[in-house]
Amino acid sequence: MWKPPERIKYEPAPGQWPSEAEAADSLLFSPLNIGSITLEQRTWIPAMVPWRATDEGFVSDDVLEWYERFARGRPGGLVIEATGIRDIPSGPLLRIGDDRFIPGLKKLADTVRRASDGHTRLFIQCIDFMAIRRRPDPAKFFERFLRVTDEIRAKLGAADWSEEEVRAHLAGLPNEELDAILDERELESLRMGYRERVTDTHLPHIRDLPEILPGLFAQAARRAQEAGIDGVELHYAHAYTMASFLSRTNNRDDGYGGSRENRVRLPLEVYKAVRAQVGDDYTVGCRFLADECIDGGSGVEDSAYYGTEFARAGMNFLSLSRGGRFEDAQQPHVGEAAYPYTGRSGYECMPAVISDEKGPFGRNVEPASKIRKAIRDAGFETPVVVAGGVHGFAFAEEILQSGAGDIVGSARQSLADPDWFLKMRTGRGEDVRICEFTNYCEGLDQKHKMVTCKLWDRLELDQPGVSKTPDGKRRTTPPLWDGAS
Repeated sequence: MWKPPERIKYEPAPGQWPSEAEAADSLLFSPLNIGSITLEQRTWIPAMVPWRATDEGFVSDDVLEWYERFARGRPGGLVIEATGIRDIPSGPLLRIGDDRFIPGLKKLADTVRRASDGHTRLFIQCIDFMAIRRRPDPAKFFERFLRVTDEIRAKLGAADWSEEEVRAHLAGLPNEELDAILDERELESLRMGYRERVTDTHLPHIRDLPEILPGLFAQAARRAQEAGIDGVELHYAHAYTMASFLSRTNNRDDGYGGSRENRVRLPLEVYKAVRAQVGDDYTVGCRFLADECIDGGSGVEDSAYYGTEFARAGMNFLSLSRGGRFEDAQQPHVGEAAYPYTGRSGYECMPAVISDEKGPFGRNVEPASKIRKAIRDAGFETPVVVAGGVHGFAFAEEILQSGAGDIVGSARQSLADPDWFLKMRTGRGEDVRICEFTNYCEGLDQKHKMVTCKLWDRLELDQPGVSKTPDGKRRTTPPLWDGAS
C-alpha cells in the first residue's frame, strides 16, 4: 500500500462531545430534505462492500445482520454497498440486475426500517464495472494469453517463425528486452493483469456502452423502488465505468469523451433514463470524485462543473469522494487482481494515521467546499454529502456550519461504532468507540474477506448467538450497545 513519504503519525482526535441539549441544537442533528424525503439528521453512512452476499449476488442472513446493526444506530442516511446492475457472476457482491433480486432487497429494506424504528432512510448504490483479470503467471501469459501480432513479429525479425516459436522466445527474454517489443497494454496485461477501459472502443461491448448503460441503470433503479428502498445513489466514483467516462483521461472520439461537455454526457443520459423510469418523486443522487488524484486526471474544477450539471439536471443529492483509481495501483501478486486503493489515489480515498502534513482527517473538505460553492453560485441548493476521516462531533458540525457540505458521511468511524450517532445525540459521546484509522478493514476488503473492525471483531466471541466469519476467528458485527433504546 502506498504511504506518504513524510510518514507523520497522527492520533484520532474526536474533540469534545456534545450534551444532549447541544446535539439537539446542532446542524448535524437537524433535518434536511433531499428530494421527496426528509433525513431526520444530517448523518450518513456511505456505501461499504462487506463481502457478505451469496456467490449469486443475493441478500444473505449475514447481509441482513450487517445492515440491521448499522440501522440500530439510527443514522439519517444509510447507503447499501455497491450493487451490480448487470446480471453477471461477480462473486459475493450484491446484485440488482434482475427481478429475482427484488425479494431479498425488500427484506433488507424492511429490516433497516424495523431496526431503526423508521428513523433511517435507506439508499442503494448502483454500479457498473468493466472486466479486470488477475495478474497471470508469465509462462501462461506467453503460452496462452498474448496475441502474437505482426508488430511483435517485426520487432523480433520473426516473420517466418511459427507462433509457438514466437511465444517460446518471448517467454525467455529479460524484462528490458520485453519493454522494447511489447506495447504498453501488452506489458500491463503481463505485469498487472488485463483491464478494460472505456476508451477500448475497438471492442463492440465497450463501444456500445452509451447505448446499453442508461437502460441498465434505469431498470436497477426501478427494482430498488419496488423493493421499498428510499432512494438510489448512482455510482460515478472511483475505478469504475461511469467515473471513467467523467475522467479527463477519457479521450473517446464518439461524442462521449474529450471535452468536459462530452465526458459528462453519458452520466447525464443515465440519470435522465433513471428519472424517466422512477418518476419525479423518487430520490436519486450520485457519488462522484472531487478529485481523481492521478496524473492527467480530473481535478476540482472539472468536478465543480460536473456537480453543477448534475444539479441542473435535477439530482436530489451529490456525494463526494476522492481518488481510488486503477491508474496508479500497485502491482499485484501473480494470481491476484489489481486493487485501486493501493496507490496514491487510493490513499487519498482512505488515508490512514501515517500521513503527510495535511493529515488523514478531512482531506476532502476543502475540495467539497469549492464544488458546493460552484453549485450554489449557479443557483442550485442540491445537498452535498462530505466524507473523509470524520470521527467527532465538533469537526462534523464545523463542516456544516462552514458551508463545506450539507450532510456528513462517515464510513470507517461508523464501522468502528455503528451507534456513534445515537451516542452523540443522546449526550453519551464518551461511550463512542473511536476508529484508529489503521485501515485494518481495507486490508480485509482487498483480500475479499468479510470486512470487520479490529476494535470489536474479537470481543465476546464465546457469547451465544454471535455470528462469526467462516474461519470462526472473528465476529461479523459488533456487540450491541447497552445504552441503545
